[in-house]
Amino acid sequence: MPELPEAETVKRALAPALEGRSITKVRLFRATLRSPLKPLRKGLPGRKILKLLRRGRYILGKLDDGRFLVIHLGMTGVIRIEDETVPHRKHEHVFLYLDNGEIFRFEDVRRFGELEVHPAGKTGLPAKFDSFGPEPLTDEFSPEYLYDCSRNVKGSVKNFIMDNTVVTGIGNIYAAETLFAAKIDPRKPAGTLTRPQCRRIALQAKQILTRSIAAGGTTIADFKHVDGTEGKFTVELQVYGKGGEPCPNCGTVFQSVKIGGRTSVFCPQCQK
Repeated sequence: MPELPEAETVKRALAPALEGRSITKVRLFRATLRSPLKPLRKGLPGRKILKLLRRGRYILGKLDDGRFLVIHLGMTGVIRIEDETVPHRKHEHVFLYLDNGEIFRFEDVRRFGELEVHPAGKTGLPAKFDSFGPEPLTDEFSPEYLYDCSRNVKGSVKNFIMDNTVVTGIGNIYAAETLFAAKIDPRKPAGTLTRPQCRRIALQAKQILTRSIAAGGTTIADFKHVDGTEGKFTVELQVYGKGGEPCPNCGTVFQSVKIGGRTSVFCPQCQK
């Protein structure tokens, strides 16, 4: 499932095509994705998209009436900006017609994506984001913050940094890469993290996410950019998906375990 770098990559690509554009018509090819699509017909025609934002793995289009178009790519979501000369594809479920003749087209083979319209809440963003923790690339996500949040947490450090209420946007891929770079066993109880370990986690998460954004994110199976290309950070992955392969640092064979229902790969030598 796309994580923060992938959502940020798509947001940056969409911004020039959508910001300042008005939605003239909504066409639906199915009734629901993760949630019903029918409200889009009432909520979007006539509205102008003022600005695109990102919160965690979500892309937000701020509308001129104060509401937001909330987009989540799910597992297989792909967004394209094309005109009417391009034939409708089998798994394209939503068309948003723009005032310049182009169409925002949302394709989603497995239909876990999300397009919804939400009012702004007390924080200025939709209320569904009120419980989200800080963005990992901000100063708020600091070693001190991480250490304070981790006290008395019995669950694994991997699940801890994947918890959106702690820090938002770090999923399975980047949690695995961060903990490998920080030399911390993903099974370690979060409540036993030391201050130096929290410092390494915060530092490595910021560096890895920044590099991934610069590379256009990671494509494991389905993620594609607006222009149809794949994320190039895949070639930089050190540990994710590499169970049974040798560690690039010490040569020890990577081990795979299940943590929170997800496969986690780590080096038993480097991540003691």
